[in-house]
Amino acid sequence: MAGQHIAHGADTLCEAGATVYESALLHGRIPRRDADRAPCLIDHGLLHPDIDDMRWLRPTAPAVALPRLLDGIEKAIAGERDHEARLTKAFEPLRALGGHQAPPSDSPGITVLDGLPRITDAITRAMADATEEILTVRPGGSRSPELPATSPAGQQAMLSRGCRLRALYPHPARHPLPDPARYEQFDGDIEVRTLDDVSEHLVILDRTVAFIPAHRTDALALELRNPAVVDFLVTTFERLWRLATPLYPGAAHPLPEDGVTPRQRAIATLLTEGLTDADIADRLGMNIRTARVHIAALAETLGSESRAQLGYLIGQSGILESNAPESGESGR
Repeated sequence: MAGQHIAHGADTLCEAGATVYESALLHGRIPRRDADRAPCLIDHGLLHPDIDDMRWLRPTAPAVALPRLLDGIEKAIAGERDHEARLTKAFEPLRALGGHQAPPSDSPGITVLDGLPRITDAITRAMADATEEILTVRPGGSRSPELPATSPAGQQAMLSRGCRLRALYPHPARHPLPDPARYEQFDGDIEVRTLDDVSEHLVILDRTVAFIPAHRTDALALELRNPAVVDFLVTTFERLWRLATPLYPGAAHPLPEDGVTPRQRAIATLLTEGLTDADIADRLGMNIRTARVHIAALAETLGSESRAQLGYLIGQSGILESNAPESGESGR
């Protein structure tokens, strides 16, 4: 039976860790149980879970792992410079083994973050570098942890540097929301909105780095720096944002007397264009079931008994004229 693993720093690979890491680099992945004798590899980010099959671990390419581990050392005092030399020496023979896994760019496009401490640390570091904007989506429920991007202290630090904050929450009818008065304590540019359906956790900083969950639990996340992927997430956020209801600084106006919500007006516009339920859902960035719920509510409000009659009643009701600018924006 192998002896108990002794904790050590990232600047020295223990014998068990070196053996397991070399095997992972050679084969592309290893069974999770094979890493039990070298937990240091996961602790130091040299192995991470395979998103497609959680029973396996994949190696982080040495060309990616080495700069990440050196980052903290480069900022250390002069007396810690010897760590840099030891790390470089330890990784030198491993470069040849993992060279084919090196990313085409200087920074990795996707990084798997295993465990809430690593997720929190990565978001904290990204927030410290941000200078312009933070976009967040926070799902409701008890399983939604408070990350640096959703904590008052983390948000105020960015706002104090002149950053803009836009936060999206689920509708209060589904989950309790933070008291809007909470935002009165902040000093900065803040907007908060709510929406019937929101995505899982999403954090976007300066439109250059994003964080999303990688598993049903909150213990696994992805750090995304691929420009195409981040742009896609920004576009998704902006689409949800246009459909959302303002909560802070100015709450939405009460429901109009005709009982038709702004979102239903946008749907009404698309109905008169002859779009199907699926096309409407896609255009407005919602799932088809939610779109059908709004269509049914609209039909009930207008007293329609059929799809053809609904289109006619929409035209006769005048609801499109009362909200033409917003409907046009939502239909883009």
